[in-house]
Amino acid sequence: SAAAQADNWRYAHEEYEGDVQDVFAYAFKEYIEENSDHSVQVYRFGELGESDDIMEQTQNGILQFVNQSPGFTGSLIPEAQIFFIPYLLPTDEETVLTFFDESKAINEVFPELYAEQGLELLKMYPEGEMVITTDEPISSPEDMNNKKIRTMTNPLLSETYDAFGATPTPLPWGEVYGGLQTGIIDGQENPIFWIESGGLYEVSPHLTFTGHGWFTTAMMANQDFYEGLSDEDKELVQEASDAAYDHTIEHIKGLAEEALAKIQEASDEVTVTRLDEEQIQAFRDRAPQVEEAFLEMTGDKGAELLEQFKA
Repeated sequence: SAAAQADNWRYAHEEYEGDVQDVFAYAFKEYIEENSDHSVQVYRFGELGESDDIMEQTQNGILQFVNQSPGFTGSLIPEAQIFFIPYLLPTDEETVLTFFDESKAINEVFPELYAEQGLELLKMYPEGEMVITTDEPISSPEDMNNKKIRTMTNPLLSETYDAFGATPTPLPWGEVYGGLQTGIIDGQENPIFWIESGGLYEVSPHLTFTGHGWFTTAMMANQDFYEGLSDEDKELVQEASDAAYDHTIEHIKGLAEEALAKIQEASDEVTVTRLDEEQIQAFRDRAPQVEEAFLEMTGDKGAELLEQFKA
């Protein structure tokens, strides 16, 4: 057969240079380029618009690959919001990583749900434990009372902070720093490496480790594009996704400690509160309200997923 045609594939993600999604994208690119004549062009946050823009471009076939977190995909795939149910996932790193490797929900059920939207789900992976930052230290749901906490625009995430006693306030990522600075919002949640790289600790110095969840993301391809690939190229894409996953998992080990150390070195204002079991229980007791909201949004399919996550 004639030599396979060399193509340039376009891949967009939601983060900045050196962030976890960028590390994944570049590991994927490197594998493809070392093992074929294809090349991959990576676009970072803002280069092609916000998260919903890059999803639209992927569904329209302008982009071949996209990394979009379930928080944003929730409007397309309501079931993807399961990752926001507090205390559903384990929080210690090792158990979380095992869960992503072995979970039937992640490896079998989600690909079908994404396929219904014309997307070929290649990988779901964790980025880091969620940490809440606020204008004063927090150790109980009572402390969250009337606090305006910024969330991604996502109904289930709003439900979570509502359950925790706060006032969820959706705001685009680009406005978070300014919002914290001017007091439009009192706090926000993100993995610690974002709190460090975005300098959020400067304007929101009180960090609370509540153990309620991990930030999860997903990398996928336009399905028509994927199905049009030769078997050889499909295999290449699968192998590149696996290689990028392994590389990224190695990368996030120890990343949180490193980011926290940088924050503590940069600021004397920062306080760190790690909730103990009893304090966590007070938050955990409020989770059923969020599960109910999830089931209302997703019906039987959601119930089936929830069962698998708890198995």
